[in-house]
Amino acid sequence: MGSLQFLLICAVVQSILFLSLAIPSPDSAYPSPYGDGSGTCVGVSDPKLQHITREVYDNGCIFDITHKFTPHTPVGISNEGIGKFLTLLFSMKNGSLYNYSELRLPAHAGTHVDAPGHMYENYFEEGYDVDTLDLKVLNGPALLVDVPRDQNITAKVMKSLNIPKGVKRVLFRTLNTDRGLMYNKAFDTSYVGFMKDGAQWLVDNTDVKLVGTDYLSVAAFDDLIPAHLVFLKSREIILVEGLKLDDVKAGIYSVHCLPLRLVGAEGSPIRCILIK
Repeated sequence: MGSLQFLLICAVVQSILFLSLAIPSPDSAYPSPYGDGSGTCVGVSDPKLQHITREVYDNGCIFDITHKFTPHTPVGISNEGIGKFLTLLFSMKNGSLYNYSELRLPAHAGTHVDAPGHMYENYFEEGYDVDTLDLKVLNGPALLVDVPRDQNITAKVMKSLNIPKGVKRVLFRTLNTDRGLMYNKAFDTSYVGFMKDGAQWLVDNTDVKLVGTDYLSVAAFDDLIPAHLVFLKSREIILVEGLKLDDVKAGIYSVHCLPLRLVGAEGSPIRCILIK
C-alpha cells in the first residue's frame, strides 16, 4: 500500500468518526439545552453570559412587533402549534467544531406576510411570490389604530376609524391582542378580522397599501377567502399578519418589515419593528 493511499484511508476513517460524534440523536433539538423560551440563557454558569431578550429598544423608541417562534407558535392548520422547528444537526456538545441547525417552518406561522400567490393560482403560477413584494410598501410611515372590540372589521367599522387620505400603512389592533390569541398554540376561529365588505371599503376609499393585523389571518374566519381575494386582487396591497401589538400606543410610527427572499413562496416569516 502506497503512502498516499494510506493517508487517504486514514482521512476517510477520521471523517466517519467525526460525523458519528457530531450528529446528535434524533430527539435532540435547539433550543434545549441552550434556552427554555423564557428569554434567559439556561445552563450558563458565567453570569456575564446570561442574557434577556427585549421587546423595546432605545429607551422606548423602537418596538419589536414580531412574535417569537417557539414550538407552541400558532399556525392556521393545526391546534398543536408548529412543533419542533429547529434541529441541531451538528453540536459542539457532541464533539462538533460548531453548532449548526436546520430550520423547518410553515410559511404562514407566527408573524408573517402574504404574497398575491397565496390566494390566486394564476398569480402563483406567474411568480408573484414574496420575493416580488415591494420593500417601499413594507417600510415607511404607518398608523396604528385600535379597532372597536365587539365586532369584526366591517365597512361600518372602517368608516368609523376615519383613516385619512394619504395614509399608506395601517396596523389594526383588535380584541385578538386583548385575548392574547397569538400566545395560544391552538388555532382559534373566533378571532377578529376583516369581513369582505370591510376589505372592499378599505380598497375603494383609502390609499392603504399595507394592512397589518394581530392574528394569523387578516380576514375573519367567516369571510376567510372572500376578504383575502379583495385585498390581493390588485397585487398592490401587502398583508402582514400575526403582529405583536401589546403595550404599543396607537399613533404614527415608522414601520419596517422584512420578509425572507423565498423564491416561489406565497408567504414568509417576517421581522417587523416600529420606530417612534
